[in-house]
Amino acid sequence: MSDALRIALVGNPNCGKTSLFNHLTGTRQKVANYAGVTVERKVGQFTLPSGKPVRVLDLPGTYSLNATSPDEAITRDVVQGKIAEEEQQDAFLCVVDATNLKLHLGLVLEMIELGRPILLVLNMMDEARRRGMQINTQKLAERLGIPVVETVAVRNSGIENLMNALDQGKYSIPHTELSGLTGDNHHKITTILHDVVHSVDQEDKRSDFLDKIFLHPVLGLVSLALMMFVVFQAVFAWAAPFMDGIEAFFGWLGEYVGQHISHPLLNSLVVDGVIAGAGGVVVFLPQILILFFFILVLEESGYLPRAAFLLDKLMFKAGLSGRAFIPLLSSFACAVPGIMATRSISDPRDRLTTIFVAPLMTCSARLPVYALLIAAFIPEYMVWGVFNLQGLVLFALYMAGIVSALIVSFILKFFQKDKSQHMLLMELPSYRFPDVKSIWIGLLDRAKIFLKRVGGIIFALSILLWFLCTFPQPPEGATLPAIDYSLAGMLGHLMQPIFAPLGFNWQICIALIPAMAAREVVVAALGTVYALSATNDDAISQGLASIISSDGRLGWSLATGLSLLVWFIYAPHCLATLATVKRETGSWKTVSFMTAYLFGLAYLMSFLTYQIASHYLG
Repeated sequence: MSDALRIALVGNPNCGKTSLFNHLTGTRQKVANYAGVTVERKVGQFTLPSGKPVRVLDLPGTYSLNATSPDEAITRDVVQGKIAEEEQQDAFLCVVDATNLKLHLGLVLEMIELGRPILLVLNMMDEARRRGMQINTQKLAERLGIPVVETVAVRNSGIENLMNALDQGKYSIPHTELSGLTGDNHHKITTILHDVVHSVDQEDKRSDFLDKIFLHPVLGLVSLALMMFVVFQAVFAWAAPFMDGIEAFFGWLGEYVGQHISHPLLNSLVVDGVIAGAGGVVVFLPQILILFFFILVLEESGYLPRAAFLLDKLMFKAGLSGRAFIPLLSSFACAVPGIMATRSISDPRDRLTTIFVAPLMTCSARLPVYALLIAAFIPEYMVWGVFNLQGLVLFALYMAGIVSALIVSFILKFFQKDKSQHMLLMELPSYRFPDVKSIWIGLLDRAKIFLKRVGGIIFALSILLWFLCTFPQPPEGATLPAIDYSLAGMLGHLMQPIFAPLGFNWQICIALIPAMAAREVVVAALGTVYALSATNDDAISQGLASIISSDGRLGWSLATGLSLLVWFIYAPHCLATLATVKRETGSWKTVSFMTAYLFGLAYLMSFLTYQIASHYLG
């Protein structure tokens, strides 16, 4: 797209910039990193009415070009033309929240002073009108010396006018001096607002009412706990029909393909290695998407900054900042973007502590493991006729991760030299209805990422594990299953004494090795190991959960199941997370410390769980 119009979106956080980006580009967008840094670059494409292609860059949100974080530094450098790959921008679309011009115009004035070609996008105009605000767009354009377009990004309103303005080249380099304005930027903004904005009733009564509930010191915490509880109940209850369908499909596929492959080794590779491995992970896609759905809805609605504000005092007592809430919440989806999101934390002490505890948040990769073990060991019945017991156990596992993170951060606080308190300053956006298109695009992106992992790393590791579990072949007169004589079987038996105090058998030891690449691989690995250990097709026809919870040689005790659940609360089974920590901190010492303390915690807590459960549960 060398002849494409190149534009970049610039704006404060919570201005609706990303919703505008999603409506312009749809699914024609991709995420990559800037060269030499870990900050993400989000680029999309769309076509103007004239047929001219457009390349649009969504820059990280910032309140000022005086950067205080790595994300803000990227925005500053792109605007100033200091990044070679983004040096030639034809126009900058300055997106501002029409209901909060007093704050958002500050960045616009900084852009104007740089003399870059600008088109001002006055977003959230519906909300401004609802509050009784009347904005004279023409006079605003005259005062600033740049074109202005009104939009409502979440409803696709004004997008056509914006595209027509781009088509007609209605973006201009502003005058050095603003029309009739003197003084500092604060004085200029006050003068502009006096001239162009007339407010009948500027109070946001809806947000004020909801804030009385969600920011209340008691009701707010109760509401947050109830929301989290509903999410974890839904992860099991809503996903069940879809998971049953996927499981049935892969069971049928394994039987169908197996009937048409006569060679025993090839049949085992395809059915036990590929289908059992990949199918055992894909089945958990509905649960992961449901979890992401709730996170996206809370983010789009404007609730997340309030949750951060609400938890600031509690998190500070544990050695964290309220700003850590959003990165830690992101870590429930995946620790990698959660750790990367710590760039918004300007204080180095708070940022490093947040990075240390982010892997303790229960990421979506743990969901397949939790779901498998909960389905195997926790009976499916309703508590008090309302709550799903399996959902309650899942909620407890998530809470264990959260409580552990607070305890670890509290301990780290005592080893830090700087013990001063850092004030939390945060904009609380208006509550708004979530943008359906943005949520859909977010879910689609997550599904692609998850399936790509299945089609890539999990597929490759499933085949590698099958090979290790199959060769060498058993000798003549062998009485044990073939896997006992394989390379994986030998390694598993070698590791088993180390993990015996945790209740892990040699099959589990084998599965823990490829799980270092990604946690969910352990499900595929267990599927392959038990499929090759079984003397019939039970691992395919009955499902892995039925096999590992059955009586007999392959069965696990309840204590073993609980111990493995606890192991995955803490163990750093994710090389991508450790690599991200190295990129973000630039320190192998930090990575080594994190790996050691997480594995140490995993072993200690699993040991205590197994020993206590064995004694009291039998």
